[in-house]
Amino acid sequence: MSRFWKIALIVVAVLVVAAVGVRLLHKPAPRPGAQAGAQAGAPGKKGGPEAKEADPVPVTVEPVSVQNVPVYLTALGTVQALNTVTVSPQIGGLLMKLNFTEGQEVTKGQVLAEIDPRSLQASYDQAAARKRQDAAQLATARSNLARSLDLAKQGYISKQDMDTLQNTVSQYEATVAADEAAINDAKVQLGYTKVLAPITGMAGIRGVDPGNIVTTTSSIVTLTEVHPINVIFPLPEQNVELVRSSQQRGEPLEVAALDSAGSKVIAAKGVLKVINNQIDTSTGTFNLKAEFPNDENALFPGQFVNVRMKVNTVQGGLVIPSQAVQRGPDGDYVYQLQSDNTVKMQSVTTGQEVGDSHVMVTQGLKAGDKVVTEGQFRLKPGSKVKALKPGEVPAAPTEEELKKAAQDNKGGRRGHRG
Repeated sequence: MSRFWKIALIVVAVLVVAAVGVRLLHKPAPRPGAQAGAQAGAPGKKGGPEAKEADPVPVTVEPVSVQNVPVYLTALGTVQALNTVTVSPQIGGLLMKLNFTEGQEVTKGQVLAEIDPRSLQASYDQAAARKRQDAAQLATARSNLARSLDLAKQGYISKQDMDTLQNTVSQYEATVAADEAAINDAKVQLGYTKVLAPITGMAGIRGVDPGNIVTTTSSIVTLTEVHPINVIFPLPEQNVELVRSSQQRGEPLEVAALDSAGSKVIAAKGVLKVINNQIDTSTGTFNLKAEFPNDENALFPGQFVNVRMKVNTVQGGLVIPSQAVQRGPDGDYVYQLQSDNTVKMQSVTTGQEVGDSHVMVTQGLKAGDKVVTEGQFRLKPGSKVKALKPGEVPAAPTEEELKKAAQDNKGGRRGHRG
């Protein structure tokens, strides 16, 4: 940079500094009236008007109620059919007919399928004919024995011949008995050509179609018994004694099945049937089985449900709305209404939930205390409040109050202007 430009920059800098200094030296002083007005409007200054007292904060309050509170244990359970049977034929042969509809409710003893019975019918007929043949021979042997008895008494027939005749009768009697057993066996085999439902339940998807050759390993259909139905669910091992002691009182423990969100009961009237005899060491839980009538088919095998089991009832529990409980760094608390219409922060200990909107308090409150349920965000300890009942709204301001508020606002603006 040349010497000329250096001198030019120095001159410009000096002019700028001089202009700033002149402006600071000639700044106009504030008017006395404006300064007085500012001091009069400043809060906390001696000699100024007193600050207007804050209006009471409208809040909704409710008293602590006393009621009997049921104690529940909850878990995620799995619906299980009371009985599940895979129906298979007990003989092989040609499958001629299926007498059920998939998904249909079938009854015990109902004919589900029919297998070609012709060969087994022939076997049955042969056994029956053989019995009639042997029965005729038995009748002949008995007649010969009867006629020989009188001759034997007169000495015309030897004792050896009489023994032979008696043994012949016994032989044919045994043959006829064997024929009767063969007939019964053929009858049983013939009955197997009609496949019967072993239980009352819901039929699943068929495993074979008519026209196929089936064997004893073929699966025709699976039946599930859903009336009643079971729900299996686990609980932590620390609840073992509570559940067992509750069950030993003699009354069945009530169980309800809820939807996946846990908000709606889909099946009630369940009762606890079985507490498993051991704890799973890998999970620290034990299984329980509850039984439901399932009259409306609300539960389906394999379905996941939320389970709620009632194990006890707390007599005279203290209950408040759940929205009254606030979360703080030192735990739960509520804003409690005092006799002078101020509020204080009261620490509480909550327990069992009561329905969808209330909670039981075990420590911190007593019956009759009033707590704030709406409007807490505007409060702090010592705030003056206007207590309202649930659903009540603050009264509209009167004309006189509106005029007074307008005058106060007008006077405040004038004081600010000075």
